Amino acid sequence: MAVSLPVLKAPADGGSSPCAEAEDALFEEYEKKEKCGLFGIWGPKEASQICYLGLFAQQHRGQESAGMVVSDGVTLEGHAGMGLVSQVFSPRMLREELAGHAAIGHVRYSTTGSSKLCNAQPLLRQYLMGPVAVAHNGNLINAQLLRRQYEEHGHIFQSTTDTEIIVHLLAKPTHVEKHDPLPHVLKHLQGAFSLIFLFPNRLEAVRDPWGIRPLVLGKTSAGHWCVASETCAFDAIDAEFVREVEPGEIVRIDEHGLSSRTYDLPAPERAHCVFEHVYFANPASRIFGQNVHMVREALGRQLAREAPVPADYVMPMPDSGRSAALGFAKESGTQFEEGIVPNRFVGRTFILPGQAQRDRAVSMKLNIIPDVIAKRRIVIVEDSVVRGTTTRSKMRAIRRAGAKEIHLRVSCPPIRHPCFYGIDFPTKEELIANNRTVDQIRDFLEVDSLAYLSLDGMLSCMKHRQSDYCTACWSGHYKIPIDSQQSKFSFERDQLRMF
Repeated sequence: MAVSLPVLKAPADGGSSPCAEAEDALFEEYEKKEKCGLFGIWGPKEASQICYLGLFAQQHRGQESAGMVVSDGVTLEGHAGMGLVSQVFSPRMLREELAGHAAIGHVRYSTTGSSKLCNAQPLLRQYLMGPVAVAHNGNLINAQLLRRQYEEHGHIFQSTTDTEIIVHLLAKPTHVEKHDPLPHVLKHLQGAFSLIFLFPNRLEAVRDPWGIRPLVLGKTSAGHWCVASETCAFDAIDAEFVREVEPGEIVRIDEHGLSSRTYDLPAPERAHCVFEHVYFANPASRIFGQNVHMVREALGRQLAREAPVPADYVMPMPDSGRSAALGFAKESGTQFEEGIVPNRFVGRTFILPGQAQRDRAVSMKLNIIPDVIAKRRIVIVEDSVVRGTTTRSKMRAIRRAGAKEIHLRVSCPPIRHPCFYGIDFPTKEELIANNRTVDQIRDFLEVDSLAYLSLDGMLSCMKHRQSDYCTACWSGHYKIPIDSQQSKFSFERDQLRMF
């Protein structure tokens, strides 16, 4: 069914009250979610069409909503909607309604604020200095405190996402009088944030001092600067990867070209999210200085060294387990085989909270090939196991296909702690590895053996110092202290208390 897609105009101060669409009453099959993908470009007359391609190439980073804002040098116009990039934008819209020489775009998975149209980005707002749009990847761990302070002073928020606090900081009267308010605003933010701002006369790209989420610079064959969450977006538009946006850096792109300044010193130890390599990023992308496919293959090789097992075939759990399974097969000398085929035409599956319904949902999304699996010892390589219920349904489907033995190998350590930096992991109590041994998890998943990659083994596959990576979801060590834990729906609950 098509979704009604309103055009976003920059609302005046004191505009409409926050949206209050009803939450979906159904339970969604749990998948690992990362907040979003960003893209921005300055210069070409067909900026919106190039931005569309950049977003399409990063669709894996967010499938709940998509949005774009363009500049013609004087005004900003935007459009956002729920669904995939191809559903939200039409060719006519890109040519006519979103005409301009600069554009920023966003694809979203919700990690702060639920999946609602009011939370679709880029956020487009009007303040004293004119219109501004902002697209955000990450989570602000102090957003709840800042938002409460602003609401106590009469500010009205139009969304339930942490990103909107950035616009309120930018619009604070004592800041707009300054020549360059952005550095002062950014110093108030704590947590993970890769940001792209669009003003009528410039584009600005920002990365937090810890470098938690990726953000990269590229240049098209026509010489136009562009910014993206992943380098695979540059492949889609025939652009060349130039470098990463550095932690603590602001990159400005305007009619004069590219310039750089810093708003904060980079953290002595970075906090690059290893989960980008384990699961989120496209295998073709280069993240934190390494190709994702090559890292995943190295993870699989290390996993085979740590947890060998006699088997007939090594099989990936599609799709993110493929590279690691290939590495496992090469290192172990066991034949690599495809026995699990994903249905690429099945989108997000909403189901009731029962195991039978979960099993049927898995059957819709995965086709098992019995002729390959029956009566054989199978090693299944999975990128990670979060809650475990969906994984158990997958293992049951493989067992029903006649597998003699199922040996599950996971290319990262057990996830025992929630993430507050931009991954939609559930609460600690919902994590299958929380307060459970590997043997207990094995029994729950109904497999013959289970092994995870060790933390040291995983980090040995990374390019930088081990201390330059965030391992909080595995180790419980949060490099940026979490003073007040906020959940995905913290702002929705705040609204409910008001009425």
